[in-house]
This record gives sequence, C-alpha cells and structure tokens, in this order.
Amino acid sequence: MTQNADDRLIVAMDVPNAIAGLKLAEQLGDSVSFYKIGLGMLTGGGLALANELKQEHGKRIFLDMKLFDIGATVEAAVRGLAQFDLDFLTVHGDPHVVRAAKEGAAGSNLKILAVTVLTSLDRTDLDEALIKPGDVADLVQERAGLALAAGADGVIASPQEAHSIRALSEATGKLIVTPGVRPAGAALGDQKRVATPEMALKNGADHIVVGRPIWTADSPRAAATDILASLPA
Repeated sequence: MTQNADDRLIVAMDVPNAIAGLKLAEQLGDSVSFYKIGLGMLTGGGLALANELKQEHGKRIFLDMKLFDIGATVEAAVRGLAQFDLDFLTVHGDPHVVRAAKEGAAGSNLKILAVTVLTSLDRTDLDEALIKPGDVADLVQERAGLALAAGADGVIASPQEAHSIRALSEATGKLIVTPGVRPAGAALGDQKRVATPEMALKNGADHIVVGRPIWTADSPRAAATDILASLPA
C-alpha cells in the first residue's frame, strides 16, 4: 500500500501493454501512488492492469478513456466502468456527455473529469476541426465552465489554463488535472501547451500527469522522485 506517497503526481502508463505497465509499477514502487491508464493500452490489458494495481497494490487509478457518444451509451459505459472501484474517468466536456456520465457513476466513488481542449491541439488544429473562432485559452475556460455546471467533478486542462479555470465560480471545490506537464529541460513530445510540474500546481492544478519523462528515463523511480521533490509544499 502507498498511502504516504504524494498523489499529486499521476504517472501516465503510456506503455504498450499490461506486462510493461506492471514492470514500470515495480520500478516505481512506493514512490508513486497514482497511475493513469489510457485508451492506447485498452487492448493490451489496460482494464486488467487497472484492477490489479488498485486491488492488489493499493494504487489510485485514473482511467483516461475520453468517452464521447450519445447520452444513453455514455451512461451505460460509465456504469460498467464504475463497478471496478477506480478513481477518475475522463469524458469529453460536452454538457450532455457529462450529465450522462454522472448518471452512470451514481452510487460509486468514481470522479468524472471533463476534457476541455486536448493539450496536443493549437488554434490551427481547432480551425481544421471547425471549432468556433477564439483564443484557445478562452475556449478552454468556457468549455470548463459549461462542463462543471453540468456536474463534472473536475476538468482536464493544460497547465497554462489551470489558473483561469480555478478562477471560475463553477470550479469551487472541483478538481483540475493537468497533462502536458514536463520537467524543466524535458522534450515536449506531442504536447504543445506545457508547463513544469511546479508551475502547474501553482497555477491551480490538483494533480499533474507525467508520462514519457518518467517511463523513458534510465531510472523511472529517480525521475519520479526528482519531480516529487520539485513540487511546492
């Protein structure tokens, strides 16, 4: 069990399959208490890994599925996932999706987190997707407010927008989880809107998500420990 680990750090298990995920968890040991398992690992045993880490190792689990569909389908999917006693689940931040997800999670401890605008996207990407004009940060704040008003327990947003979201009246008592976090000097990878772990938390994030800089390191445990040491008290 890892109750004493700092769960502000969520390690993204963006590895090919559950076997690689278990190996990473073994390397990180008790230094990390919270893991994100995403869509990329779903066909590689992701749900089984989530259950094993939760039930046998006492870890917290963030299931990053970014669900989007008609309300009835989202509600059914979330109800099925809620039975696994996981901690966080992402859905797209459209209000009808959020409301359906909350219905599906009713009676469980599963927190529904709404995706605002993916941290890998910039204004050019949004133009190609026919998303309405406007500054990306403004759209993120607007989508966050709508999702929270629809009942989301929190939002996913880049660390650069965490401060403006935290200022929303709808964000009181809600979670802000920030991917796109890179330690100083780390490669950006496919992320375009990034910040350091320390800055993300100072901007209002409750949890930061870090993947590649940890699991590609020669010593993942040392990389995670360095990040944890950089976090404000």
